[in-house]
Amino acid sequence: MPLETLPVLDFSRLNAGPEEASLFRDELRNAMHEVGFFYLAGHGVPPELTDAMLDISRRFFELPEDQKLAVENVHSRQFRGYTRVGGELTDGAVDWREQIDIGVERDAVEPGPGVADYWRLEGPNLWPEALPEMRKIVSEWTERLSAISLALLRAVAVSLGAPEDTFDAAFADRAFPLLKVVRYPGESDPEPKQGVGSHRDGGVLTLLLVEPGKGGLQVDYQGKWIDAPQVPGTFVVNIGEMLELATNGYLKATLHRVISPLRGTDRVSLPFFYNPALDATMPQLAVSPEFQAKARGLSVDPTSSPILETYGDNALRYRLRAHPNVVAVHHADLMNG
Repeated sequence: MPLETLPVLDFSRLNAGPEEASLFRDELRNAMHEVGFFYLAGHGVPPELTDAMLDISRRFFELPEDQKLAVENVHSRQFRGYTRVGGELTDGAVDWREQIDIGVERDAVEPGPGVADYWRLEGPNLWPEALPEMRKIVSEWTERLSAISLALLRAVAVSLGAPEDTFDAAFADRAFPLLKVVRYPGESDPEPKQGVGSHRDGGVLTLLLVEPGKGGLQVDYQGKWIDAPQVPGTFVVNIGEMLELATNGYLKATLHRVISPLRGTDRVSLPFFYNPALDATMPQLAVSPEFQAKARGLSVDPTSSPILETYGDNALRYRLRAHPNVVAVHHADLMNG
């Protein structure tokens, strides 16, 4: 039967008693296995926080160009900060969007003998001086979405017959979340243009919020692109390659892309990527035999790159591929090997 839209799951059922929680876990496992994408309702994030997050995002993009470029990612060894339109590549082509990347705020790790290259990603963010309140709003957003993400991981572990705390060591206190605050200026006129090229996410879980009434996200289901417009009060959730790796392909990291809005319009999008510690390897889930029998093995991303076991290796590889301008300034030594 063809899939017309993504399944909708109600997160609040996890706390509505054992029977409801069990039904939710079954739905979660099935959605992650069959589609790899779903809408998450009932998540409990206050509408006021969502409004504040969208408002501060809009205000950032309305800043004068020189203020945005003051926090451009070429000033960050960690690939944090602002990327101007056309400054990122996906699937080998230019993405038509501007964005600011915000990660977990930690001290930088100095490169040196015996220090894995991926530790270069650990460090501080770049914050726009004109919006001092942005840091607090983003911090609360990150905490809320991290808690939801960890609860989803615990639920899917149980649904697959594994211990509930399977993922805790890699995530609970050491997670490496990343928030992208993105604006897609309209380029489709009316033939569709690339906002973001076809790709799978390289991490574990992605929670996406898009401005109300805006579309553009498309999900590959059995070789056909399905539209996934914003549904009020929900996040679009999808799994990344590291969760596919942990289940030998039983759970599916799905190809998706973003079509640029029509000329004269734009679209603000907030993808939140929940990832383990940089030095974490994803635990191989002790999946029940009935599910293991249906595991598909690992898919291959569009660049034919294998999924690497240590999360930081995947994250660094993606960054090096996507931001050659930052590489030229801060990481030229990695490109000489």
